[in-house]
Amino acid sequence: MLENISVRIGPGEKVALVGPNGAGKSTLMKVILGLEEIQSGSIEIFGNKAHGCKHRVAMVPQKSAVDWSFPVNVRQVVTMGRYVHLGWFRNPGKKDREKVNEAMEIMDIADLADRQVGELSGGQQQRVMLARTLAHDADLLLMDEPLNHVDISTQELMFHTIEDLCSKGKTVIVSTHDLGILTVHFSRALFLDKTVIADGPVSEVLTPENIARAYGFEFHQDYHSLGGGCV
Repeated sequence: MLENISVRIGPGEKVALVGPNGAGKSTLMKVILGLEEIQSGSIEIFGNKAHGCKHRVAMVPQKSAVDWSFPVNVRQVVTMGRYVHLGWFRNPGKKDREKVNEAMEIMDIADLADRQVGELSGGQQQRVMLARTLAHDADLLLMDEPLNHVDISTQELMFHTIEDLCSKGKTVIVSTHDLGILTVHFSRALFLDKTVIADGPVSEVLTPENIARAYGFEFHQDYHSLGGGCV
Protein backbone atom coordinates (compact mmCIF):
# COMPACT_ATOMS: atom_id res chain seq x y z
CA MET A 1 0.00 0.00 0.00
CA LEU A 2 1.24 3.46 -0.90
CA GLU A 3 1.49 6.01 1.90
CA ASN A 4 2.16 9.75 2.24
CA ILE A 5 2.88 10.39 -1.42
CA SER A 6 2.81 13.95 -2.70
CA VAL A 7 4.14 14.44 -6.22
CA ARG A 8 3.58 16.99 -8.97
CA ILE A 9 4.72 16.22 -12.51
CA GLY A 10 4.46 18.86 -15.21
CA PRO A 11 4.11 18.86 -19.01
CA GLY A 12 7.16 17.76 -20.96
CA GLU A 13 8.79 15.94 -18.05
CA LYS A 14 10.54 12.62 -18.53
CA VAL A 15 10.47 10.84 -15.17
CA ALA A 16 11.99 7.51 -14.17
CA LEU A 17 10.02 5.64 -11.52
CA VAL A 18 12.41 3.37 -9.64
CA GLY A 19 12.37 1.17 -6.57
CA PRO A 20 12.56 -2.49 -5.50
CA ASN A 21 9.99 -5.16 -6.34
CA GLY A 22 6.83 -4.52 -4.38
CA ALA A 23 7.62 -0.83 -3.96
CA GLY A 24 4.29 0.18 -5.48
CA LYS A 25 5.42 1.37 -8.92
CA SER A 26 2.73 -0.52 -10.82
CA THR A 27 0.16 0.41 -8.19
CA LEU A 28 0.95 4.10 -8.61
CA MET A 29 0.47 3.80 -12.36
CA LYS A 30 -2.88 2.06 -11.89
CA VAL A 31 -3.97 4.84 -9.53
CA ILE A 32 -3.02 7.44 -12.14
CA LEU A 33 -5.02 5.52 -14.73
CA GLY A 34 -8.00 5.37 -12.40
CA LEU A 35 -7.88 1.57 -12.28
CA GLU A 36 -7.42 1.50 -8.50
CA GLU A 37 -9.25 3.56 -5.91
CA ILE A 38 -7.27 5.54 -3.36
CA GLN A 39 -8.24 5.26 0.30
CA SER A 40 -7.47 8.85 1.17
CA GLY A 41 -6.17 12.02 -0.43
CA SER A 42 -6.74 12.97 -4.05
CA ILE A 43 -5.12 12.70 -7.46
CA GLU A 44 -5.65 15.02 -10.40
CA ILE A 45 -4.68 14.50 -14.03
CA PHE A 46 -4.72 17.74 -16.02
CA GLY A 47 -7.09 19.17 -13.44
CA ASN A 48 -9.49 16.22 -13.59
CA LYS A 49 -10.08 13.15 -11.46
CA ALA A 50 -8.04 10.19 -12.71
CA HIS A 51 -10.97 8.10 -13.96
CA GLY A 52 -12.37 11.09 -15.84
CA CYS A 53 -9.28 11.75 -17.93
CA LYS A 54 -8.64 8.43 -19.67
CA HIS A 55 -8.64 9.96 -23.15
CA ARG A 56 -5.48 11.90 -22.21
CA VAL A 57 -3.62 9.06 -20.47
CA ALA A 58 -2.19 5.90 -22.05
CA MET A 59 -0.13 3.03 -20.71
CA VAL A 60 2.35 0.46 -21.98
CA PRO A 61 1.79 -2.45 -19.58
CA GLN A 62 4.36 -4.99 -18.49
CA LYS A 63 4.92 -7.57 -21.22
CA SER A 64 3.89 -10.36 -18.85
CA ALA A 65 0.48 -8.72 -18.36
CA VAL A 66 -0.47 -9.13 -22.03
CA ASP A 67 -2.08 -12.25 -23.52
CA TRP A 68 0.07 -12.66 -26.61
CA SER A 69 -1.85 -15.74 -27.74
CA PHE A 70 -4.97 -13.68 -28.47
CA PRO A 71 -5.68 -13.98 -32.24
CA VAL A 72 -5.11 -10.39 -33.38
CA ASN A 73 -2.59 -8.92 -35.77
CA VAL A 74 -0.32 -5.94 -35.28
CA ARG A 75 -2.59 -3.42 -37.01
CA GLN A 76 -5.56 -4.50 -34.87
CA VAL A 77 -3.58 -4.07 -31.65
CA VAL A 78 -2.32 -0.63 -32.63
CA THR A 79 -5.85 0.37 -33.64
CA MET A 80 -6.99 -0.44 -30.08
CA GLY A 81 -5.21 2.75 -29.08
CA ARG A 82 -7.93 4.69 -30.92
CA TYR A 83 -10.88 3.07 -29.12
CA VAL A 84 -10.78 5.58 -26.28
CA HIS A 85 -11.72 8.21 -28.85
CA LEU A 86 -14.01 6.02 -30.97
CA GLY A 87 -15.86 3.89 -28.47
CA TRP A 88 -16.13 0.15 -29.09
CA PHE A 89 -18.93 0.24 -31.67
CA ARG A 90 -17.68 2.76 -34.24
CA ASN A 91 -15.39 1.85 -37.09
CA PRO A 92 -12.08 3.73 -37.38
CA GLY A 93 -12.23 6.68 -39.75
CA LYS A 94 -9.59 8.28 -41.95
CA LYS A 95 -7.95 10.16 -39.06
CA ASP A 96 -7.79 7.00 -36.96
CA ARG A 97 -6.20 5.00 -39.77
CA GLU A 98 -3.66 7.78 -40.30
CA LYS A 99 -2.76 7.78 -36.59
CA VAL A 100 -2.34 3.99 -36.65
CA ASN A 101 -0.15 4.07 -39.76
CA GLU A 102 1.95 6.89 -38.34
CA ALA A 103 2.47 5.04 -35.05
CA MET A 104 3.56 1.86 -36.85
CA GLU A 105 5.98 3.85 -39.01
CA ILE A 106 7.51 5.54 -35.96
CA MET A 107 8.06 2.19 -34.26
CA ASP A 108 9.33 0.60 -37.49
CA ILE A 109 6.70 -2.16 -37.55
CA ALA A 110 4.67 -1.19 -40.62
CA ASP A 111 5.94 -4.27 -42.44
CA LEU A 112 4.55 -6.43 -39.60
CA ALA A 113 1.00 -5.01 -39.81
CA ASP A 114 -0.63 -8.32 -40.79
CA ARG A 115 1.43 -10.55 -38.49
CA GLN A 116 -0.18 -12.19 -35.46
CA VAL A 117 1.31 -10.57 -32.35
CA GLY A 118 2.12 -13.91 -30.73
CA GLU A 119 4.53 -14.69 -33.58
CA LEU A 120 6.70 -11.65 -32.91
CA SER A 121 9.91 -11.39 -30.92
CA GLY A 122 9.89 -9.75 -27.51
CA GLY A 123 11.32 -6.52 -28.90
CA GLN A 124 8.78 -6.42 -31.72
CA GLN A 125 5.92 -7.03 -29.29
CA GLN A 126 7.05 -4.13 -27.15
CA ARG A 127 7.23 -1.91 -30.22
CA VAL A 128 3.63 -2.87 -30.97
CA MET A 129 2.49 -1.87 -27.49
CA LEU A 130 4.25 1.48 -27.71
CA ALA A 131 2.75 2.02 -31.18
CA ARG A 132 -0.69 1.39 -29.66
CA THR A 133 0.06 4.04 -27.06
CA LEU A 134 1.25 6.49 -29.73
CA ALA A 135 -1.97 5.92 -31.68
CA HIS A 136 -3.88 6.89 -28.54
CA ASP A 137 -2.22 10.32 -28.88
CA ALA A 138 -2.31 10.86 -25.12
CA ASP A 139 -0.68 13.71 -23.23
CA LEU A 140 0.54 11.48 -20.38
CA LEU A 141 2.25 8.18 -21.16
CA LEU A 142 2.90 5.55 -18.50
CA MET A 143 5.38 2.77 -19.31
CA ASP A 144 5.62 -0.15 -16.88
CA GLU A 145 8.98 -1.92 -17.20
CA PRO A 146 9.14 -1.43 -20.99
CA LEU A 147 12.81 -2.44 -21.26
CA ASN A 148 12.41 -6.03 -20.04
CA HIS A 149 13.42 -8.64 -22.64
CA VAL A 150 13.97 -6.21 -25.50
CA ASP A 151 17.02 -5.78 -27.73
CA ILE A 152 19.28 -2.74 -27.74
CA SER A 153 17.88 -1.33 -30.99
CA THR A 154 14.36 -1.42 -29.55
CA GLN A 155 15.55 0.29 -26.37
CA GLU A 156 17.20 3.06 -28.36
CA LEU A 157 14.11 3.52 -30.53
CA MET A 158 11.97 3.76 -27.39
CA PHE A 159 14.18 6.41 -25.83
CA HIS A 160 14.33 8.36 -29.09
CA THR A 161 10.52 8.28 -29.25
CA ILE A 162 10.20 9.33 -25.60
CA GLU A 163 12.59 12.23 -26.18
CA ASP A 164 10.55 13.38 -29.17
CA LEU A 165 7.26 13.14 -27.25
CA CYS A 166 8.60 15.19 -24.35
CA SER A 167 9.94 17.84 -26.72
CA LYS A 168 6.33 18.27 -27.87
CA GLY A 169 5.07 18.80 -24.33
CA LYS A 170 3.97 15.23 -23.59
CA THR A 171 4.71 13.81 -20.15
CA VAL A 172 6.29 10.36 -19.83
CA ILE A 173 6.71 8.25 -16.68
CA VAL A 174 8.81 5.10 -17.07
CA SER A 175 9.03 2.40 -14.42
CA THR A 176 12.39 0.62 -14.54
CA HIS A 177 14.79 -1.49 -12.49
CA ASP A 178 17.76 -0.46 -14.65
CA LEU A 179 19.36 2.30 -12.61
CA GLY A 180 22.26 2.53 -15.05
CA ILE A 181 20.16 4.19 -17.77
CA LEU A 182 18.84 7.00 -15.61
CA THR A 183 21.72 9.45 -15.97
CA VAL A 184 21.68 9.01 -19.76
CA HIS A 185 17.96 9.16 -20.54
CA PHE A 186 16.21 10.96 -17.67
CA SER A 187 16.51 14.28 -15.90
CA ARG A 188 14.25 13.38 -12.98
CA ALA A 189 13.84 10.24 -10.88
CA LEU A 190 11.13 9.32 -8.40
CA PHE A 191 12.47 6.74 -5.94
CA LEU A 192 9.60 4.78 -4.46
CA ASP A 193 9.31 2.20 -1.69
CA LYS A 194 5.67 2.38 -0.52
CA THR A 195 6.39 6.06 -0.01
CA VAL A 196 8.65 8.56 -1.75
CA ILE A 197 12.27 7.91 -0.78
CA ALA A 198 13.55 10.72 -2.96
CA ASP A 199 12.36 12.85 -5.87
CA GLY A 200 14.39 15.20 -8.01
CA PRO A 201 17.36 15.35 -10.39
CA VAL A 202 18.81 11.90 -11.05
CA SER A 203 22.21 12.81 -9.55
CA GLU A 204 20.56 13.81 -6.28
CA VAL A 205 18.18 10.85 -6.10
CA LEU A 206 20.55 8.01 -6.97
CA THR A 207 22.79 8.26 -3.94
CA PRO A 208 24.23 5.21 -2.17
CA GLU A 209 22.22 6.17 0.92
CA ASN A 210 18.90 6.24 -0.94
CA ILE A 211 19.63 2.99 -2.75
CA ALA A 212 20.61 1.28 0.50
CA ARG A 213 17.44 2.50 2.21
CA ALA A 214 15.16 1.33 -0.61
CA TYR A 215 16.80 -2.04 -1.21
CA GLY A 216 17.34 -2.87 2.44
CA PHE A 217 21.08 -3.22 2.87
CA GLU A 218 23.52 -1.44 5.12
CA PHE A 219 25.51 1.46 3.72
CA HIS A 220 29.10 1.87 4.99
CA GLN A 221 30.45 5.42 4.81
CA ASP A 222 34.08 4.26 4.70
CA TYR A 223 33.38 2.27 1.51
CA HIS A 224 31.90 5.34 -0.16
CA SER A 225 34.84 7.49 0.86
CA LEU A 226 37.18 5.09 -0.90
CA GLY A 227 35.36 5.57 -4.19
CA GLY A 228 32.94 2.63 -4.02
CA GLY A 229 29.42 3.00 -5.27
CA CYS A 230 26.17 1.21 -5.83
CA VAL A 231 25.35 2.19 -9.37
